[in-house]
Amino acid sequence: MNSLLAPLLESMTSFHLHWLFLAHITFVILFIGVIISVRRPVGVAFAWIFIVVVFPLIGISLYILIGERPVGRSLRQKITRMNVPYAKITELLRQEYAADREKLPAEGRALSILAEASNGTPVMAGNKIELHTDSLKILQLFVDEINRAKVSLHLEFYIWALGGDADRVCEALIAAAKRGVACRVLLDSLGSKDWFKSSWPKRFREIGIQVTEALPIQVGRFQFRRADLRLHRKIFVVDGSVVWSGSMNMVDPRTFKQGAGVGEWVDAMVRVEGPVASQFELTFAFDWSVDNPDITSFDDRMPPASPVEGGAIAQEFSSGPVYRDDILYQVLLSAIIDARQELTITTPYFGPDDGLLQALMAAARRGVKVTLIVPKLNDSKLVAWSSRSYYEDLMNAGVHIAEFHGGLLHTKSLLIDKRIAIFGSVNFDQRSLRLNFEISLIIYNEDFCAKLEGLIGTYLAQSEYVDSQTWAKRPRWQKYLCNAAHLTSPLL
Repeated sequence: MNSLLAPLLESMTSFHLHWLFLAHITFVILFIGVIISVRRPVGVAFAWIFIVVVFPLIGISLYILIGERPVGRSLRQKITRMNVPYAKITELLRQEYAADREKLPAEGRALSILAEASNGTPVMAGNKIELHTDSLKILQLFVDEINRAKVSLHLEFYIWALGGDADRVCEALIAAAKRGVACRVLLDSLGSKDWFKSSWPKRFREIGIQVTEALPIQVGRFQFRRADLRLHRKIFVVDGSVVWSGSMNMVDPRTFKQGAGVGEWVDAMVRVEGPVASQFELTFAFDWSVDNPDITSFDDRMPPASPVEGGAIAQEFSSGPVYRDDILYQVLLSAIIDARQELTITTPYFGPDDGLLQALMAAARRGVKVTLIVPKLNDSKLVAWSSRSYYEDLMNAGVHIAEFHGGLLHTKSLLIDKRIAIFGSVNFDQRSLRLNFEISLIIYNEDFCAKLEGLIGTYLAQSEYVDSQTWAKRPRWQKYLCNAAHLTSPLL
């Protein structure tokens, strides 16, 4: 009997393998068609094709989750609708403040024009800009600002963590709402998931504080909205005339992610008083209108505050998928290309594409002193390994790489020739460049740049430069590990 069944079983097995092979080929061909229809970067396209060819079920599932950049049809339509009045407001701002651009040198003027393209906001003179670097003091200053507020408090963050002095900010907001200050809180759904599960949202709403969850993750709708597109901005606007922004989330560094084994997160923020604060208020109002399902129109505009005598020229710079899609990439690329003497980057996550990598290498080779400062320990092992895959090429071109060992360096800054600074929420990686909603402040002021240079000096004092000769002698397995992680860099 077994001898009779054997040929039949063999035939059935061969039949199933034949159809599995055909199904695999069909899926791969269809997938390549999807990739071609989108026209994404070549490295990203081939990375996805490789994953699908080798691991078809896993690859296609991942692509459905994170392969495209959709924010969902309804949200896209709302952003498009809201962008019409937003564009009218920014056009009026560009007309009103056109004269301020003429106060910039030629290289600054060119960068400012690029940054205001695609409905961006213009440079504004007369801003008082302070640099703050102690996270606990910043949290106390947040409480002080809230206690002084008279009209409105608008807070927009990626993460609002529980515990420590972050809870003191919550209590201060409740007290402000009780005395009649209008409070709005906009937080990313994923980054602040623990906060949304806590008692704080209910307490806020009971006292009259408006709370909105940005980009909520909806199980079963991943095919319509990519789950990892995040609101990564950090904005705190007080009475429409003062704004705080930078790299710091609403977290107490003494308690935040202490189990990650990287030490305390090291952040910096700017406090801006003056007309440019209205640009951050405008971005907050736009985000609030888009993410709040109860709002169907957008017409908010706080009038800019009066300029501060002798203040700095500055420009808010927002970016994100759907609108202003590639402006961030173009601004960073232009800033690197325009550097003439010195270029310093601080970032916790480093994952440039070939264009930015070549620009950094070209800058070093033409004599620009290029310095990259990254944390020695990172909360993402994959990102850390991938980042190190760039070291050899960068150092061979003359780029100086310093690894910070005083905690997880989370400050995101770009200092160009000690005259222009880009400071905010943007990491030097594909996620910030392509996926997240980000915000930065571009400062065209040598006094502020000197303060930022001083802060960078304190980072370098707690860093070790990577030695190119020692790096070349690292174990072979480390090189393979970093290069393997590099293959995922277009997808991180």
